[in-house]
Amino acid sequence: MRSNHRFGAPPMGGAGGSSPRVALMTTNTSAASAPAGTDPLDRFQAVIPAGGVGTRLWPLSRAAAPKFLHDLTGSGSTLLRSTYDRLEPLCGSHLLVVTGEAHRDAVCKQLPELRDENLVLENSPKDSGAAIGLAAAILYLRDPATIMGSFAADQVINPVDAFQDAVREAIHTAATGKIVTIGIKPTHASTGFGYIRTGEALAVPGAPSARRVVKFVEKPSEEIAEQYLASGEYQWNAGMFVAPVELMLKHLSANEPDLYAGLMEIARAWDTPQRGIVKDRVWPTLPKIAIDYAVAEPAADAGDVAVIPGTFGWDDVGDFAAIGRLNAASEVDDVTVLGEGARVFAEESTGVVVTDTKRVIALIGIEDVVVVDTPDALLVTTRAHSQLVKRAVDRLKANGDTDVL
Repeated sequence: MRSNHRFGAPPMGGAGGSSPRVALMTTNTSAASAPAGTDPLDRFQAVIPAGGVGTRLWPLSRAAAPKFLHDLTGSGSTLLRSTYDRLEPLCGSHLLVVTGEAHRDAVCKQLPELRDENLVLENSPKDSGAAIGLAAAILYLRDPATIMGSFAADQVINPVDAFQDAVREAIHTAATGKIVTIGIKPTHASTGFGYIRTGEALAVPGAPSARRVVKFVEKPSEEIAEQYLASGEYQWNAGMFVAPVELMLKHLSANEPDLYAGLMEIARAWDTPQRGIVKDRVWPTLPKIAIDYAVAEPAADAGDVAVIPGTFGWDDVGDFAAIGRLNAASEVDDVTVLGEGARVFAEESTGVVVTDTKRVIALIGIEDVVVVDTPDALLVTTRAHSQLVKRAVDRLKANGDTDVL
């Protein structure tokens, strides 16, 4: 049985206390401060960063209602709710959600069981370094032996049990003093994802598939992606990280000391009445950087990163072509239709229709079309061009048409 005592624990340090940075830099992170005999699975707490607008899914996904708040798979569950449900069997109620202040009400409505102290609200977008780093700092001050796992709110994963098995392997590997990422076996030579080059197998009890990470690689050209695919040495980087919070913060302190210092200041106030005052003062001063650059890549260079190759299906729902793939069961006359009460007529047509209006949409003799119908904006494109939707968003922003963004 997991205890809830950690969540009521006072923050370490404080305004007049010792600096957690000093403790972090002098502690043996390979032991991760865990009592002897502690099951690594009992030290696990999950974090769901729920950010990003998903501009390639405009006009369905917008700043006020980003893609993780939508049901994009026809399952009856939003991406956020599905992510929470995948993780709950692994961590129980020990789960933080990091999201923007504007999404508080929607997140609380979708996750009514989430406690206030575990809802981390960002004043403004600061990229994943601040979001994941703050979660790590809060968890560290509650219990420095915690192993955290960060999993984005907008991914579709099946089967769930294969994902959970991979997370368990990642937890056991993290307990040996590693930052662990869960890679995705490439199904094609994608130029849209970053890659992870894998090295030799690691002998980790409870994690038979654990391997060393040689390096993280940026999104490649098509030619290079083909080489990666053929080699069998590369995994897609899905941005999933499992690590001892102490080790995560050690690398953050070494590589981004200003970000680390600001996040620790906020974290020390998190479980006190000063939370809002301190966060409002410090958050605007934080540098903006992705966790990959702030922690993962330099940690890999230091030999501190491992990978668990995932054996499950994964999709980041990056565009409307993905919605077509994920909703094949809802096809009507070769047109995938998404939307409650949608009124779509199709004749000799193929493609995807997403609607949240009751307007009749008729498609006649048109191939591979994407139609997204909302009360104040209409998008018409093709699946082949769905990655270019972001350009329309950029143009609208430049023209000052922010009311539809």
